[in-house]
Amino acid sequence: MIELAGIIILGILAQWFAWRFKIPAILPLILIGLLVGPIAAEFLSEDGSKWIEPIWNGKKGLFPGESLYNFVSLAISIILFEGGLTLKRSEIKNVGPVITKLITVGAAVTFFGAAVLAHYLFNLRWDLSFLFSGLIIVTGPTVITPILRNIPLKKDLSAVLKWEGILIDPIGALVAVLVFEFISVGGDSGFTKTALLEFGKII
Repeated sequence: MIELAGIIILGILAQWFAWRFKIPAILPLILIGLLVGPIAAEFLSEDGSKWIEPIWNGKKGLFPGESLYNFVSLAISIILFEGGLTLKRSEIKNVGPVITKLITVGAAVTFFGAAVLAHYLFNLRWDLSFLFSGLIIVTGPTVITPILRNIPLKKDLSAVLKWEGILIDPIGALVAVLVFEFISVGGDSGFTKTALLEFGKII
């Protein structure tokens, strides 16, 4: 219960900090998560434990077994659902083709371009390079929406960023899961079935 209360308090603090300094809430949330998690375990804790342990380890923790995975999946679904409710068809009257190109051509360019750069710049294996590129395809409503609230933009540009940020999420998730499952099963004949089953669990 103490850890759950700590998460709630830190979450409220991060939201207030983001509102006070007009920055995306995801930034202080990530920093606080790093602080109470890996940074605390590495530098601030004598026994190497995290200040807040998300997975139950027999002594402390919030979520036993796969409960954390299920909770995160539910949270992401709520975020995407809420983002979808804010979309208005009238917003894309003049910019529909631009959004379509961003979530198709733009996603493909990011996927292959980032993979090539990761391979040659960081000497990653090709499979890890493509996994990395699949993960960075998305922009996400949790990042874009707070920025749009704090920065005045033209109506069409704002609509493009909002629609792309929401629509690219499921595409990026599908690509990342397919690449990860391809790596996990070694690219054998069971790849397609396994990957689609795992993606089905997410959605």
